[in-house]
Amino acid sequence: MDSETRIPRAALLDFVSAVYVRAGMPEDDARLAADTLVQADLWGHQSHGVMRLPWYLARIEAGVCAAVAQPEIAIDAGAVAVLDGNEGMGQVVAARAMDEAIRRATSFGIGAVSVRNSNHFGTAMYFTLMAARAGCIGFLSTNASPAMAPWGGREKSVGTNPWSWAAPAGSHAPLVLDIANTAVARGKIYLAKQNDAMIPRGWALDATGAPTTDPSEALAGVVLPMAQHKGYAIAAVMDVLSGVLSGSAFGAAVHGPYQAEHRSGAGHLAIVLNIAAFQPLAEFNGRMERYIAELKSAAPAQDFDEIFYPGEIEARNDARNRAEGIQYPLKTLAELQRVAQRLGIDAP
Repeated sequence: MDSETRIPRAALLDFVSAVYVRAGMPEDDARLAADTLVQADLWGHQSHGVMRLPWYLARIEAGVCAAVAQPEIAIDAGAVAVLDGNEGMGQVVAARAMDEAIRRATSFGIGAVSVRNSNHFGTAMYFTLMAARAGCIGFLSTNASPAMAPWGGREKSVGTNPWSWAAPAGSHAPLVLDIANTAVARGKIYLAKQNDAMIPRGWALDATGAPTTDPSEALAGVVLPMAQHKGYAIAAVMDVLSGVLSGSAFGAAVHGPYQAEHRSGAGHLAIVLNIAAFQPLAEFNGRMERYIAELKSAAPAQDFDEIFYPGEIEARNDARNRAEGIQYPLKTLAELQRVAQRLGIDAP
């Protein structure tokens, strides 16, 4: 980081909310969308935080993303539903989908909501944690604009297509997984560019197909899949679940949050399991506590001081950043200042 300034969460939340309201979003939706960005920064994932605000704002202003989200149930089949996002903000649509899935899981033990005509929603774990806090296990997948080539190819036609699981963990913060199927989320390459930093070798290829450590060349080329062919295959499956199944766009027809000239076409799939339908929640929480204790009791490998369970690092970052404020690269602060000046809003 090249800035010593730390900004309090509340000031950031108020600022981002004000930007979205000025763009035409209802206050409750603006607050939700703002919270998803600020929360990503609290977790330590600035690749999906307020750095993205100018991108989302540009899409609303271009008219390819509806400021007033009007998601509606297109198919209602008990435990299963299809939600049409009607081009609304992905954060608002995804929250509605997860709420629906939780409600249906409460009645049927399981709830599955397929989403079409949505937009990029930021961090998937923001929404799966909604299920964990409701005493459920939550899953969420989405497709995304092309970032990598199919295994054996050199032209990008496959999205990062991230997915997340979250589960309550008793006295611990929830166990949560949120990953893209590329070696790294493309947002982390954008963040490296913001920081004038190089990226590790193995993240991406340039436009000629050669390995690169330059983030600009990586963004013009392709991001490599995680675990080679396995990452590509998982990304393809997530596109089937998110785009093909929902009736939304898929493959190269999906457009990203930084492409203000195209509607997104993103699709999602939310699945919620009501733990109480399988065993008493208290029993599950106790088993999770024992499981985490077992994970953390393993002898650490060389150069490791501690073993973390999935989601523990984010929980610790959240506590620290809430107390101390969030530190940003100067380039990110400058972009937020430009947004504030253009809209006539005080920057934090």
